[in-house]
Amino acid sequence: MQKMRFVRVLDSVVGNRRSKIQNQTFVAIVVLIVTFAMCGAVVEAQQPKKVARIGYLSLRSIETHEAAFQKGLRELGYIEGQNIQIDWRYADRKPDRLARLASELARLKPDCIVASGTASTLAAKRLTNSLPIVMINVGDAIERGFVISLARPGGNITGFTSLSPDLSDKRLELLKEAFPKISKIAVLWDPARLGTDAHIQETERPRVGWDYTFRV
Repeated sequence: MQKMRFVRVLDSVVGNRRSKIQNQTFVAIVVLIVTFAMCGAVVEAQQPKKVARIGYLSLRSIETHEAAFQKGLRELGYIEGQNIQIDWRYADRKPDRLARLASELARLKPDCIVASGTASTLAAKRLTNSLPIVMINVGDAIERGFVISLARPGGNITGFTSLSPDLSDKRLELLKEAFPKISKIAVLWDPARLGTDAHIQETERPRVGWDYTFRV
């Protein structure tokens, strides 16, 4: 079983310019991780008639992310339809379809699977413990059991995790700086998204010297 050694921690950045910079950095690192994950296939791809193959699994299609992903691969010399093939699978926002789609991808024998989102990563993890999996847009990877630790993830999963619960204090501090007299905070969450409970609990946790009322 191939051991994966790289996990990167990211979280959202506010501001259009900073968001664009972060998105470019995010895509660049994802592409590098994918290239690393399928390094054996890349070496073989230098031989005639060998095309590296990536399975892409997501709850929904996000065209900007996919276009940037393809652009990053092209910049590294991997052009879809020439020396690399990407099998796209989307669940149309229906999590119950992910297991079947992950199984479809596995039967295609890709060199690695890119799993976008916690639900997609969970479906891929349940399917295989040997095929390299690159997770993106995932919540707490340790809590979900995707990796053993951030320093040494082990297993066959690597990629990005967003430790959003741990950053709740910082978000509230920024909000307090921007609006010093604030007393009520409304929190909007997607109840269907995995990991929501942990974010809510951390956000609502009592803090010394903070007199806020939360409405979720």
